[in-house]
Amino acid sequence: MNSVEAHPAGARLAHFPVTFFAVGMGMLGLTIAVHAAEAAYGRGSEASTALLGLSFGVIALVAFFYTLKLLLHPGAVSAEWHHPVRIAFFPAISISLLLASIALLGRWPEVAHGVWIGGTTLQGVLALSVISAWIGHRPFQPGQLTPAWFIPAVGNVIVPIAGVPLGHVEIAWLFFSGGLLFWIVLLTLVMNRLMFHDPLPGKMVPTLMILIAPPAVSYVAWLRLAGEGGAFGHVLLSVAYVFAAIVVTQGGRFLRMPFAMSWWALSFPLAALAIASFAHAAAAGSEAHRWIGTGLLGLLVLVVLALVLRTALGIWRNEICIAE
Repeated sequence: MNSVEAHPAGARLAHFPVTFFAVGMGMLGLTIAVHAAEAAYGRGSEASTALLGLSFGVIALVAFFYTLKLLLHPGAVSAEWHHPVRIAFFPAISISLLLASIALLGRWPEVAHGVWIGGTTLQGVLALSVISAWIGHRPFQPGQLTPAWFIPAVGNVIVPIAGVPLGHVEIAWLFFSGGLLFWIVLLTLVMNRLMFHDPLPGKMVPTLMILIAPPAVSYVAWLRLAGEGGAFGHVLLSVAYVFAAIVVTQGGRFLRMPFAMSWWALSFPLAALAIASFAHAAAAGSEAHRWIGTGLLGLLVLVVLALVLRTALGIWRNEICIAE
């Protein structure tokens, strides 16, 4: 019996998944969405500030345990990197930093600048590494392709949201262009997989929600880059709403699925759509989009609360961080 098998805590640490970083993405997405609502209704930022502190605590905890895993069980981290689905979640680490820079921008811009530089650098390294692994010698089967593969592209289009106000316009255009290109390529592949191959396995069904994230985030990034939505911005936002409607049609499948960490994929895309709605409300003076953003934010709060409670219950029951 090896040391991991002999110590249950060590075994759980070895199986601590990189998908836990999606929790940080969801919490920071909620924080930014609440701040957008505060701005839309002319309220103070007390609620979003409290959520920001809570989000940082969650991210620090996840980063601590995953660093321990890297130090004590590097083989387990390597196995995740070579996993056809989990490899796409590694950029969730850099995305968390980029989202943190957005949340910090209006409060502590100098701190936000440093965090953005670190997040952008890591995003570039991870995105290139993941894409390199995809086009390397390892064969991938259609069944291994899921909407989670959008995550690296989403990270790229997040870069301009804080990058443009911080003065890094050229870098913002570079990342936005690359992210948009790979989103379109991956969208074709993912839709082919969803329509013409076996249905997604149970734990991967919630990743359908990630279909919403690229166009929603791209719209907010486009507002930063272009200064206005314009026709292209309207297309991006409308596509995000279309994908949201498609996901709603699959709601029955969601309700039949057992809980897994992949359920956190519901949180950030919903936050991104709420933020995009508030952004369009401000840019176009649309009262309707402000109400849409408000409704989406209310739903997001309920979803995050449910996910937090279900995750805590899963940890208590030892249903998480186990071998699959």
